[in-house]
Amino acid sequence: MTAAQGRRLRVFVTGASSGIGAALAREYAARGAVLGLLGRRGDALRDLAATLPAPGGHHLYAVDVTDHAALARAAADFIARAGGADIVIASAGVSAGTLTERPGDLAEFAHIFAVNVTATVATFAPFIEAMKRGSGPRRLVAIGSVAGIRGMKGAGAYCASKSAVHTYAESLRLELQPHGIRVVTIAPGYIDTPMTRQNRFPMPFLMPVERFAAAAARAIDAGSSYRVIPWPMGIVAKLLRLLPNAVFDALFARAPQKAAKAEKAAP
Repeated sequence: MTAAQGRRLRVFVTGASSGIGAALAREYAARGAVLGLLGRRGDALRDLAATLPAPGGHHLYAVDVTDHAALARAAADFIARAGGADIVIASAGVSAGTLTERPGDLAEFAHIFAVNVTATVATFAPFIEAMKRGSGPRRLVAIGSVAGIRGMKGAGAYCASKSAVHTYAESLRLELQPHGIRVVTIAPGYIDTPMTRQNRFPMPFLMPVERFAAAAARAIDAGSSYRVIPWPMGIVAKLLRLLPNAVFDALFARAPQKAAKAEKAAP
């Protein structure tokens, strides 16, 4: 994708401190984009920027995405400095095993939804009016997950949050279609990141994060409404959608489950 009239792409990425967000930042920096990189850890953002082409030409924001006022200020600053935004990627996300009956997990549910769902809305909101007035490629990109397709035991908060991201992005896509703004949902399968390295179960079709970023960028270029990456997981996802509940339950009732936060911290 090239920006209108030869200018550099302007790309704003949340969750840029590590994982998928950092890989997407590297992908777009290699394409010559000017980046707005937002994440909780300022030191990690600075380390990432130092490895990118034109390291001094990007804008860094050490912000927690649940601080909506600070997120809006960062968006406004990037729009002012870069002259607008062509692509906004809501990549910030968290995951943890949850059980409804476990003491304390209600707070974990709320936190996962705050980061994965509400912060996606708060990421897109400050850019929409400027994008409506813009031209050229205009993309709002929601990072969902194949985990949002069917609920898995021990992962109710994460699965439900990613399902909500998919449905929210679908609604937003319809709202912004008349304005020429494409809303792209990317549903990663198992991608090799610090988050998935915590999983204690087999991960089929595990994909290196840099390969994922390149494939995601191609889907964003195309303005795809919904793309599962890697593609074999897309086939699995379609099959999961079609399974009757009785068959799904029989297959997955004994599946291993995601570790709780306290379990992850244990040696």
